[in-house]
Amino acid sequence: MHVVSSPTRDAVRAAIGNRRSVVTIGAFDGVHRGPLAVIGEVIRRARAADSAAVVVTFDRHPASVVRPDSAPLLLIDNEQKLELLAATGVDATLVVPFGEREALESATDFATRVFVDALRVKDIVVGEDFHFGHRRSGNVALLRAMGADHDFVVEPLVLVTHAVDGDAPTSSTAIRAALRLGDVRTAAIMLGRDHELRGVVVQGDQRGRTIGVPTANVAVPTNMCMPAEGVYAGFAVLLDGSRHSCAINLGRRPTFYKDAEHALLEAHLLDFTGDLYGQRIAVSFRERLRGERAFAGIDELKTQLRSDLAAARTATA
Repeated sequence: MHVVSSPTRDAVRAAIGNRRSVVTIGAFDGVHRGPLAVIGEVIRRARAADSAAVVVTFDRHPASVVRPDSAPLLLIDNEQKLELLAATGVDATLVVPFGEREALESATDFATRVFVDALRVKDIVVGEDFHFGHRRSGNVALLRAMGADHDFVVEPLVLVTHAVDGDAPTSSTAIRAALRLGDVRTAAIMLGRDHELRGVVVQGDQRGRTIGVPTANVAVPTNMCMPAEGVYAGFAVLLDGSRHSCAINLGRRPTFYKDAEHALLEAHLLDFTGDLYGQRIAVSFRERLRGERAFAGIDELKTQLRSDLAAARTATA
């Protein structure tokens, strides 16, 4: 997959040649089952028309610029988004810079600049509720009107629903709601994979070592969506690509700290020895084992940890 960082005709031509394009567009937070269905249709249409399959997304979530005080926490970072989009088989992803100027751009101007001038679009495939441009003034009807003048068609698709509730559309909002409840299984159904967080392993207070359960303290950016505090079973993927079952504590460690300001992500990798400091790792959540709670003392905590590690081993077997 080619990644194009400038929405100009020259940049796009360098990636896809002189072909016209079949395109979809979105923030793609999570790259969940909803946009994956749309991207699948983009690829099918592109191959049938000897065109390039292109995804258009942004260098940041537009809400972080348009409404920063209420912008959603992110399900994935840009690195993972590009990895997931590449795995779909699209020919190119156009990453459009989005700042205050772009937030004020009219839907017509944006569509002309990106779809018509840069991508020479042949077909636009979007969800039926798609909106874009300043004040969300652009929609399927506007694109269809523009298509009559610029020789492209627009294909709105019915939203994908998830198996937990057949009437509920799969959306990043619904996934975040499930994660807030610690329901990582439902989130995984909608995502099509386990929810994952990435960060660098930093030095903590090394308390886990003193009780025989050393943990990797993962510094997760504050704009990422973390599940509800508690203990989870999951996996950790290291820089070398190795994948390890782990028990994950996500919380404020009330046994030791009464007024911790922030939750920490700590992962104990089962059957692993080694130094992870400074390494960027990915931690995914397979199953919630229990909520976080304070213990009367170290012995009670150790007993519970033995149970947690056994449960994590079973859940990730």
